[in-house]
Amino acid sequence: MNERRARVWVGIDAGKGHHWAAVVDETGATLWSKKIGNDESEILTALGEILELADEVQWAVDISGTSSALLLALLAAHGQQAVYVPGRTVNRMSGAYRGEAETDARDAYVIAETARHRRDFATIEVPAQLAADLALLTAHRTDLVADRVRMINRLRDVLTGVFPALERAFDYSAHKGALVLLTGYQTPAAIRRRGRARLTAWLANRSVRGADAVAATALEAAQAQQTALPGEDVAAQIVADLATQILDLDDRLKRIDKQIRDTFRSHPQAEIIESLPGMGPILGAEFIVAAGDLAAYADAGHLASAAGLVPVPRDSGRRTGNLHRPKRYSRRLRRVFYMSAQTSIIREGPNRDFYLKKRGEGCKHVQAVIALARRRASVLWALLRDNRVFTPELPVAQAA
Repeated sequence: MNERRARVWVGIDAGKGHHWAAVVDETGATLWSKKIGNDESEILTALGEILELADEVQWAVDISGTSSALLLALLAAHGQQAVYVPGRTVNRMSGAYRGEAETDARDAYVIAETARHRRDFATIEVPAQLAADLALLTAHRTDLVADRVRMINRLRDVLTGVFPALERAFDYSAHKGALVLLTGYQTPAAIRRRGRARLTAWLANRSVRGADAVAATALEAAQAQQTALPGEDVAAQIVADLATQILDLDDRLKRIDKQIRDTFRSHPQAEIIESLPGMGPILGAEFIVAAGDLAAYADAGHLASAAGLVPVPRDSGRRTGNLHRPKRYSRRLRRVFYMSAQTSIIREGPNRDFYLKKRGEGCKHVQAVIALARRRASVLWALLRDNRVFTPELPVAQAA
């Protein structure tokens, strides 16, 4: 323990409350293994002890999210870099070592040994302030959208139990006027008592567009159901509460969308990213968060591969040319390219032309969109490399 090594590998099994770090040398022998609280003073103490063990220290972590944020920031502040070892890899590598116990200490040792044997793991970069802000904002927006979908589904389910005609009358996920209606009137009897004229005025006072059409549709549904169902009063209260929450959630989403848009457009390459058809500020912000530093991608193929847009061969013996969808890729990055490609085919232009060409070749919709997403990954990588915005026509030099 007192002899200083030339190089050691540190595996860290990260967690919310504490981490476990294990240090191995060139022979795989454990030199140091301790539990570390997720606290600045404890991490710094452990960092000092580990750096005293060797001239060169290689760090590996199995989590690159919020649980290890403080740890990674302190490593970066002391000139240390860590690589990311996926949990799937750790689980598979565990079978190569003796014993079946699953403990934090053993997982940390496996992480360190895996990093010692392999040199191809991606380096974890501590995000800059702008990227960190966008990561928090986009993650929060994703949670809010998921909450909204859940509330819409719950509202439709409750409303179906007491007033199925009104549930079928509107698309509550996209019709604000229908949600405003439900904050005040949820039962057939209440809508019939109000009448079309007074219901229209009530909706108009709450700035509902097409108030007369909404009132007419609701009254038609109310006339179709004359029977009061059991639990109607309690269901009406729940529907009104859910409708109010959804409207409040919509206001929150508008505010966070504006914050994301303003933050994203302060990025030096925001104009380039947003110039690509179908790539708005929200998807652009998610691209910055998911892709990270563009310098990490040697070419457009590496970017497309990271997004899972490049098929992986599965050949054996004489069987060649078998391609399948990759398993290890960034789901978030793939979603950015897929959603932007699907949006870009709505309008006329080169994206829609390429999509229709693939459909003409016999590809199904999803296959054609993925092919377009792969093409767009190459285009976006070239735009960011050349630091120029997208134009439908080829640049003069390339055209020549």
